Amino acid sequence: MPLSEHEQRLFEQIERSLAEDPKFASAVRASDPRFHARRRVLVAAGVVIVGLALLIYGAVIKTTPVAVAGFVVMLASLIYAVQSHRRSQSPDLHVVGGTTSRRTRSRTGRRGSFLDRMEDRWRQRPEGHR
Repeated sequence: MPLSEHEQRLFEQIERSLAEDPKFASAVRASDPRFHARRRVLVAAGVVIVGLALLIYGAVIKTTPVAVAGFVVMLASLIYAVQSHRRSQSPDLHVVGGTTSRRTRSRTGRRGSFLDRMEDRWRQRPEGHR
């Protein structure tokens, strides 16, 4: 059921007053899971740089354990960043207030997509090719 013009104006006025409140904006931002995922990606990027620096330092001073440790740190933080990014793209994450649209993944975007595609091809094959 659509809102009347008066209700729409009231709703817009409430939105404007809430948007101007810095405490409310910070509270909403702090409870937004995408904000935390974005922050984790940025922290992981910083750790990748530290791991790269360790790798280069270990190679320059010819200390293999330091170089290997730098590589391991870099690899682990890259994996962490990719996982955080994937979680931030999840359609289950939404902003309080419902101002964002949900993203739905196609059937091929899930894990096991190769098997799903092969199953679909098998079902859609011509009848004479069995």
